[in-house]
Amino acid sequence: MSQNLTLTEKKKLLSLAREAIIDYIREGNLPHRLETEPSLQGQQGCFVTIKMNGALRGCIGSFVSDKPLYRLVQDMAISAATRDPRFYPMKPADLEGFSIEISVLSPLERISSPEGIKVGTHGIYIEKNSCRGVLLPQVAVEYNWDKDTFLSQTCLKAGLKPDDWKEGADLYVFSAQIIS
Repeated sequence: MSQNLTLTEKKKLLSLAREAIIDYIREGNLPHRLETEPSLQGQQGCFVTIKMNGALRGCIGSFVSDKPLYRLVQDMAISAATRDPRFYPMKPADLEGFSIEISVLSPLERISSPEGIKVGTHGIYIEKNSCRGVLLPQVAVEYNWDKDTFLSQTCLKAGLKPDDWKEGADLYVFSAQIIS
């Protein structure tokens, strides 16, 4: 992962994400704001999570990007608001009282065994057959999961059986700088 973002840079990303969601929902406009901050120009993955009244409302991200971080944050914010298949697209009435959390990701690192997972530090990405699933590092902490539960829940998210991580699955870890 690149250097840790400053408080000013974190606020800027949160502001860009919020503006992108509001402009897109109200006007259908894609963001055009350019950002010159060098630390926001790097190409790294991110997830944007939207919550309403503390409950998940959308979460979408990408591990890789061919665009600057600030632009990916804007794109993922709009996607989390309008394209998460678990929720209907946000409407203007939904723009009151939502919160945003951005997870700026390190690159994926393949691990040979679950021993390489540090709950509270790592998120998990799992692949088996054509199924893929990911859970961010903060999810295990929020639910107070141990490593086995975290792995099982990631399998369920991928559409696999809870213990499919034990055999024939590719496991990856990553860390995230959480901004909220």
